[in-house]
Amino acid sequence: MSLQTLQRSLHPDVTAPDGSEVRILAATSRGSMAQFTLPPGAISKAVAHHSVEEVWLCTHGRGRIWRKFDGDDVTVELRPGISIAIPVGAHFQFRNDGDEPLHCVGVTMPPWPGMDEAYEVAGIW
Repeated sequence: MSLQTLQRSLHPDVTAPDGSEVRILAATSRGSMAQFTLPPGAISKAVAHHSVEEVWLCTHGRGRIWRKFDGDDVTVELRPGISIAIPVGAHFQFRNDGDEPLHCVGVTMPPWPGMDEAYEVAGIW
């Protein structure tokens, strides 16, 4: 891959399988990065991934994320500075509990392969 430089778009590039707005950021052959946004009061669909793992950093807003994996079932607060891991196959769902957009930057490893990567699961909201 090249020495990629991208400017984050002002408008969503796509809608994720979970319903969040996605702004595509830089990528390499081993990982890709995107910003996920939920508007105030919104709740994502609960999903899991077939083959990718992700790490997220909340950069703006406040909300919660639920994750279920390998016998663990946790819900944590999302606020600027909180980072979380989503292993392959983990069920997860997030929500915006504030009155401003909730923004999280996520890195996907390997790079996001396409919309068929995520599949819907039962969530808590």
